[in-house]
Amino acid sequence: MSKRRIATVSATAVIAVAGGLLTAPAVTAAPSQVPAKAPAQPQPAGRSGFTPNDFTVDPSPSTRDKVVADARKALAAHKSAGHVKSGDAFTPRTVVVAENGAADVRFDRTFHGLPVYGGDLIVHLKPGGAYRALNTATPAAAVSTTPHVAAADAARTSRAQLAGTVSSVGTPHLAVWATGRSSQLVWETVVRGVRADRTPSVLHVLVDTTKGKVVTTRDEIDTFLSPAQQRAAEARAKAAPGGGVSALTAGTGNSIYSGTVSIDLTQSGSTWSMKDPSHGNGYTTNLNHATSGTGTTFSNSTGTFGNGTNSDAASAGVDAHYGAAKTFDYFKNVQGRNGIFGDGRGVPSRTHYGNAYVNAFWDGSQMTYGDGSGNSRPLVEIDVAGHEMSHGVSGALTGWGENGETGGMNEGTSDIFGTMVEFYANNAKDTPDYTMGELINIDGTNKPLRYMYQPSLDGTSPNCYTSGNGSLDPHYSLGPLAHWFFLLAVGSGNHGYGNSPTCNNSTVTGIGNDKAGKIWYKALASYASSSENYSRARTDSLKAAADLYGAHCTEYNTVDAAWAAVSVTGSDPVPGTCSGQPGGPSVTNPGNQTSTVGTAASLQIKATDPAGQTLTYSATGLPAGLSINSSSGLISGTPTTAGTSSVTVTAKNTSGATGTTTFTWTVNPVGGGCSSSGNKVSNGGFESGTSPWTTTSGVVSTSGSGESPHSGSYFAYLDGYGTTHTDSATQSVTIPSGCTASLSFWLHIDTSETGSTVYDKLTVKVGSTTLATYSNVDAASGYTQKTFDVSSYAGQTVTLSFSGTEDSGLQTSFTIDDVAINAS
Repeated sequence: MSKRRIATVSATAVIAVAGGLLTAPAVTAAPSQVPAKAPAQPQPAGRSGFTPNDFTVDPSPSTRDKVVADARKALAAHKSAGHVKSGDAFTPRTVVVAENGAADVRFDRTFHGLPVYGGDLIVHLKPGGAYRALNTATPAAAVSTTPHVAAADAARTSRAQLAGTVSSVGTPHLAVWATGRSSQLVWETVVRGVRADRTPSVLHVLVDTTKGKVVTTRDEIDTFLSPAQQRAAEARAKAAPGGGVSALTAGTGNSIYSGTVSIDLTQSGSTWSMKDPSHGNGYTTNLNHATSGTGTTFSNSTGTFGNGTNSDAASAGVDAHYGAAKTFDYFKNVQGRNGIFGDGRGVPSRTHYGNAYVNAFWDGSQMTYGDGSGNSRPLVEIDVAGHEMSHGVSGALTGWGENGETGGMNEGTSDIFGTMVEFYANNAKDTPDYTMGELINIDGTNKPLRYMYQPSLDGTSPNCYTSGNGSLDPHYSLGPLAHWFFLLAVGSGNHGYGNSPTCNNSTVTGIGNDKAGKIWYKALASYASSSENYSRARTDSLKAAADLYGAHCTEYNTVDAAWAAVSVTGSDPVPGTCSGQPGGPSVTNPGNQTSTVGTAASLQIKATDPAGQTLTYSATGLPAGLSINSSSGLISGTPTTAGTSSVTVTAKNTSGATGTTTFTWTVNPVGGGCSSSGNKVSNGGFESGTSPWTTTSGVVSTSGSGESPHSGSYFAYLDGYGTTHTDSATQSVTIPSGCTASLSFWLHIDTSETGSTVYDKLTVKVGSTTLATYSNVDAASGYTQKTFDVSSYAGQTVTLSFSGTEDSGLQTSFTIDDVAINAS
């Protein structure tokens, strides 16, 4: 019988918190003083600043049926890749079809009729319907479907998880919770009520059916502020109540934050109501400080609503109505999604929720806005509206919750698209920027709530990714994603919105909002799984960039550079070279370059354009001290720092088409010798989780199933399932020039196989060179150290790769720890 590992703990494990979100500790420096609004607007805004996407998530019924049928055939032919087992069934959730016919179909999984959370998979098809690839969120192993804990006991445990007033406890039903290598049978119970902070709650509680312990919780209600931010704002309001807003110019819709705007209404006789016939009949209501019900739809006999101040309840209604329309328009006209729900329906918006309620939330079907401290600052600003309704889009596409790194992806995605809605609206009063909630004045200092260009300015959100990111409240752990998007769209440095630093001191040139937004939406629609983390987000966005703009072209390279700039690195998921864009210039590769610290360097880049248009040049990754002339393409300067970097040069013609080339540039120290000694592998003991490794699901583990680390608490645990399986762990490593270098690692092989036949293998590679292959035949007790000379790679950036493959017979596991490449 094959041995199964039944419980491993990932360093990026999901953290469940009773009653909702985890209050996050401060992890970065205190905020510096910055202006609430940036002085310049260099990014294109308004509808003309965006173009329609070239794929659809809403294909015709006949196309959808054909694509789903092709995907089912592909899945049936590649069951091992999808970890398909007896009892599994699959239901299509989303279908993405590109203009060339390529498609991506996301399936939800059930096991003997039970939902499998984390068992979703995506089948990727070539144009014409042939299989291209398949990726899964988790292996989703088989489990017993017989519970040992009674449903009533699970319901009692679940009820206690809502910190507030419980109004109802649903009937528990069985489900499977799959995460990493572990799958377990759970009772799922939906507890409804109101949190202690007056936010409604629809809390899904998963309780394991063996010991009756809470596995995780997920609330359907997504709020704009974290619980800590809401508590702080309410405390300030009690200490110093009051506040107000300035009157704005009257008009058809006189809003608090967006000035005079045109809003779409419905007329019935002499009555005009805030029901929007051009945006799916979405409507806006006044709850009049109630906390339940639908409220009363704003209506009057004039067709003019609000007076621009809080003295008229309709003023906040105008903001909400306007924000819902602009969010609908952005997703429909740019991303090709027919409204938030994807079916053309508009969004109901409820305003004036509760008394002095300092938050706004999306509950899966409607928007709800509180009035803020002292009921003086309703949270109806347009980027708040776009943020919250974007939860509806990402939730439909990916099924994300609010826990761990997935929760940060969820909140960060809403900040991204809330910002894109703001740019799409291009409102003269609420001018587009890359801050969130800058006008609602939550903290009483007239500062924004969050800053995409430098997230740490809020005092808590990190600019750069670390392995502890998933333990933060998702309203803070979104920091690296928001920062990545700003760098991708706008670039590093100060572009008029605020200074955006990089975590690796690199320079990133942005590709614009339109392309950046399309890449991230494509990543969600076609690749992201229900248990997304930062490492997977990098891979998924690179695949999306390759689909839309070509592998290793400017857009792809910028996606990669922006991730590296927030400390998320890994292997290349789409190898190849840029084939060039239609009508784009051709850039001649100058070959790898070598210079010396303190000695002037010069390199002329050569490029041609098919139409003879004038070219402008830019470069990323240049060694410190070097720069490129944007007109001539001459790279010159005096290098100041030894090391090796990857340089990408881009030539752009006057039509906007580009061509690129990439090469390495090594700067040697004065007098030669090793330019930088020491260990060049980051997190070789896996103590900091997966980053900067790129791994398959569940590879980073702690002691369990008879395996343990060589040192510390964590190690890489490849294979060991006893089924056809492949695990890998890779990392990009730069070996300095002029150095001798040695790769070492500790390896333990455990197997249930017998005899001298090779069934399961581990392959160790540096770059394209295979250094060694180990198998079940090499199994032994304890760890042994392996060492290899890799000096021939000095001056290069290469991928260090461990790849384990296992057949369908007995298990073999390869455990690896304390990996190092020492340069001297």
